[in-house]
Amino acid sequence: GEPCSDTTVRSMQVYLFVLKPPAFSTSTALRHLLYSFRCPFSLFFGERLTPSPIPLARSMSSLAAGKHCAFQLLLNPLTGESEWIVVNEKDDDDVDETAFSASRSVLAATSYLDMLNDSRRNRAFRLAIEKTITGPCHVLDIGAGTGLLSMMAARAMMECTARGEAKVFACESYLPMGKLMRKILRANGMERTVKLFHKRSDELQVGVDFDCRASVLVSEILDSELLGEGLIPTLQHAHDMLLTDNAKTVPYRAITYGQLVESTFLWKLNDLHGNEVGASDGIYLSSVGLEKIINAKPQQYAMHLNSLCSEMRLLSEPFKIFEFDFWRRPDSHGETYIWIKPTDDGKVHAVVTWWVLQLDREGSLLYSTAPNWVVSSKTEGEGVSVSRDTNVLFKAVHNATSVSYFLRDDKSTVCNSFQTHDCHLFLSPERIGIYGEKDMRSAFLIAVKNALQRLRVSPLCVVADDSILLTILAASLSETSKVISSFHGFQGKGCAYVQAASVANGFSMDRIHILNKSISSLQSDDTPWKVDLFLAEPFYHGNEGMLPWQNLRFWKDRSLLDPILSKDAIVLPCKGILKVCAMYLPDLWKSRCCLEDIEGFDHSIANETLGACGNLPPSLKGCFLAYFIWQCGEIKELSDVFSIMDFNFSEPLHACYGKIRMEFSEPGICHGLVLWIDWLLDEENSIVISTGPVNRYWKQGVKLLRRPLKVDAGSFIEVEAFFDASGGELTLEPLFPPP
Repeated sequence: GEPCSDTTVRSMQVYLFVLKPPAFSTSTALRHLLYSFRCPFSLFFGERLTPSPIPLARSMSSLAAGKHCAFQLLLNPLTGESEWIVVNEKDDDDVDETAFSASRSVLAATSYLDMLNDSRRNRAFRLAIEKTITGPCHVLDIGAGTGLLSMMAARAMMECTARGEAKVFACESYLPMGKLMRKILRANGMERTVKLFHKRSDELQVGVDFDCRASVLVSEILDSELLGEGLIPTLQHAHDMLLTDNAKTVPYRAITYGQLVESTFLWKLNDLHGNEVGASDGIYLSSVGLEKIINAKPQQYAMHLNSLCSEMRLLSEPFKIFEFDFWRRPDSHGETYIWIKPTDDGKVHAVVTWWVLQLDREGSLLYSTAPNWVVSSKTEGEGVSVSRDTNVLFKAVHNATSVSYFLRDDKSTVCNSFQTHDCHLFLSPERIGIYGEKDMRSAFLIAVKNALQRLRVSPLCVVADDSILLTILAASLSETSKVISSFHGFQGKGCAYVQAASVANGFSMDRIHILNKSISSLQSDDTPWKVDLFLAEPFYHGNEGMLPWQNLRFWKDRSLLDPILSKDAIVLPCKGILKVCAMYLPDLWKSRCCLEDIEGFDHSIANETLGACGNLPPSLKGCFLAYFIWQCGEIKELSDVFSIMDFNFSEPLHACYGKIRMEFSEPGICHGLVLWIDWLLDEENSIVISTGPVNRYWKQGVKLLRRPLKVDAGSFIEVEAFFDASGGELTLEPLFPPP
């Protein structure tokens, strides 16, 4: 069978390698915690890369008096405050709008819609299920989602039994998704055929929830790393407690593959120390002496790498790493050793990995998350030097939920293990890249230095977000400044970090105060002093997946602190300019298109909940999506970049409105509008940091059109936007000229 791959659904993983000092033990594996997948391949780093959007909510569930409910944490991005929203197991007509909105904010940020729009994936699973179910049986679907696999199994069973009966049990522990699945089952006449449990699979009991063990398991609890959603412990419990001996499974097995690559871009996402040396600006964020105090998070990261093909050098052929059989109980621990012959001289900055699903026993139905270059071929932070004349030893270790990798040649051992201390901070790979970018560092350094020169002798500087760069700049560039930093997102680790960094940067901690809470708390302090310099990047640790305008929390804080700002206080950045560009985005539009018939099952009722955008009916409104545009497959700009709205941070927070006429500069098909914010760091507007698509470290906001629009050079649309200061939400409407 031809491997199935869709660049809009899952990501490969990147694993970065660091030269390991001889004193460290080579037996310590680095634990990886994984983002949910989005497109067909995955990446790994040794010290440290992306896209799964960071959800704005998390949930817990409980069972009371036989009724299920979920408690979902909903975050207000403008205030940073959160509240628990109760999601009850109610009738479909009894809708709690607040709970629905909270659920939608989470589900729209997942890959559910992307997967359901992957027709090759859906077809491969249908064929495998129909091939596996050839007679009466009991089927169990774990992590049922919308119930697609459950309905496929029920239909296959009904078609091969004399009386057309089926017995399918499905478990979906996330209550909002379970409620959606119940609606979909009802819409397809399957509500009585598929029995749904709002439970984890390890809470199911034979003899209590169903009469006997299941003889067929269908499931797709897979992420880009394969193991991150608990595949191994789930299969172990299922084989021990829920399945018959020799039970059939779909998928049948999964195989992981890897490839050694050299990539300057991936190296920048991993090695802040090396980039700081190149910047030569006298500011040190990454290390004290020889000890690194900032690293990328020690985990695997899902990315769309096809757009990096021309920038990467492949240093090996693809090699097989692990094989996981679904049809038998898996082991919690596994190791493999592979001697790899490099195909070229170079430095290994990362290992790109992916997996291939064998859906049927015979191996005729496959689904792959490999990058395009694999499909087409059918087969110290500086990286690890390799030579085509010398083999390198690759070691892979997995536990129940994660995988670690090691490289070894005759001279060194490379792995992803490192010792951590109280002062150690883990940042996202994009943040590592930003802090190592010479132009960005220079822009902030000049802006802060100029601002300090205009202020009184001992200025009070307030850093309103989690910016370690601005904290160190404010303390380093003035010998008399006093600095108060929020560092709310670092949960107590910020103070230890700054204390360690003060040694390398030559300032005293006597001038620094770390709040470890929102900067707005200063308004309640009865103090006589005034704030001279109010600073933000903005950067809120842990919320990097937000839409661009959801980073305006510092504007809200600046407004709350207005009474304690000095008469000549400087706010940096001074302004934010909301930019917009019309773009050709066929892959993204396809992946976020409205669902209709999926392998014979109506899913249209799921569109609003899952955040569908393309082909929306007039009664529904599409949501904004946060994406790294450079990872969205085929893209093309069809217009110039326009400024649609200004945010003036010298004024208190207020509503904003903008309307522009956008003229298309290129003919083509417009799928949507891409938005970002350019930050103006000085009043003269001479220092600008752009977060647009050309800069790969920031996500942009995307507003997909209801229908793709054919445009000609010189044609135009009008775009109207409104920013709501009360909730921090942006509404945007493209206004099309009459035909």
